[in-house]
Amino acid sequence: KLSRRPDYYTQGLLYHKGALYESTGLYGKSGLYKIDPVTAAYRQLTANPKQYFGEGLARLNGQLFQLTWKEGTVFVYDLDSKGILPSPSMSYAREGWGLTTDDRHLIASDGSSQLHFLNPADLSTARSLPVFLQRRPVDNLNELELARGKIFANIFMTDTILRIDPATGCADGTLDLSGLLSKAERAALAYGEVLNGIAYDPAEDAFYVTGKNWPAIYKLKIGK
Repeated sequence: KLSRRPDYYTQGLLYHKGALYESTGLYGKSGLYKIDPVTAAYRQLTANPKQYFGEGLARLNGQLFQLTWKEGTVFVYDLDSKGILPSPSMSYAREGWGLTTDDRHLIASDGSSQLHFLNPADLSTARSLPVFLQRRPVDNLNELELARGKIFANIFMTDTILRIDPATGCADGTLDLSGLLSKAERAALAYGEVLNGIAYDPAEDAFYVTGKNWPAIYKLKIGK
């Protein structure tokens, strides 16, 4: 458990080379941060212009891709040893929610029951994947992380993470994280400040999870 100030509206989370990278939302407060997972020290890498609402975050081909919610823009940054360097932004036709990658495509959610595999060169759609749990479509798919060959997805407004087969779209596992927060911590949150943010450290086979304005980031061992 990494304590933090509860004013980071987490929209995207990833792990890379011993550090966590976080995309935060809200107009006028969106940006990118680098987090030390040992000390929980935050370093702001960039602030988005106030008219953009930051969303999902993924790393592919040495670049960070940051979605925006309704603005039709994806911010792109080159990862550098000292931080990040802005690259030209890209246009995107859907709402931006969650983002991850299979090392070939970017995989995006848009709040629906489908995931979209995007070509990173131009964000065109290579394929769309309907997601089902017990043969029923699952709406409100949000923050994403590909780990162990499966896609882990937050369901917006719930404490549930789904494990999804990227070949079939079938959810073959669910994780209930309703016990992470105490009653007092949960009572202090506003409407919509829910579980959101999944990152995976393959070296330790560990997951980091958090939520919008949550007081901590949690490091979990999740059974296979």
